[in-house]
Amino acid sequence: MSTKESADAASDTAHPNAGQDVIAVDGDDEPQGTVNRLDAHTGDGTRHRAFTVLVFDEDGRILLAQRSPEKRLWDTFWDGTVASHPVEGQTQVEATRERLVDELGITADQYEEVRVTDRFEYKRYYYDEGVEHEVCTVLKATLADTDLDPDESEVAGLLWAPYEHLHENPRWYRQLRLCPWFEIAMRRDF
Repeated sequence: MSTKESADAASDTAHPNAGQDVIAVDGDDEPQGTVNRLDAHTGDGTRHRAFTVLVFDEDGRILLAQRSPEKRLWDTFWDGTVASHPVEGQTQVEATRERLVDELGITADQYEEVRVTDRFEYKRYYYDEGVEHEVCTVLKATLADTDLDPDESEVAGLLWAPYEHLHENPRWYRQLRLCPWFEIAMRRDF
């Protein structure tokens, strides 16, 4: 093994994702066992279950979150509010509620419900660093209380944007560098 390969192997095993699993799925989102999260996002990837959450305020603005520069894939890109992976035995709604608390400090008493609105499959490569091959569920929630407490290890920035304006004029927002799963979810909405 070369020095570079040894360094790459050491950095891969030290990456936080190396200790986590995701749920491998078929094209119909039926579970096919688990796969290491890092492996699922490397090479050609493994199709797995994911979700993206679009959080709105009562005026119809969407909360965009800029991914931390510490993220392995799509670092500093702007996302719908939260995106992640449920763990085995966890529903998308349960995983959503957990990630809203963990990433933004949004608790269940700040919204009435989290609802599933869509599901799609996509595959996108991130330069030569990794891949997303996911069956992605879209969930939505509307906040009555917009107090936030973001975790800087997850979120680099926050932006409330008028959703209809963003949806109808995506070119005007190009400088934000939107995550591919959020762009797909937004295009499919309405």
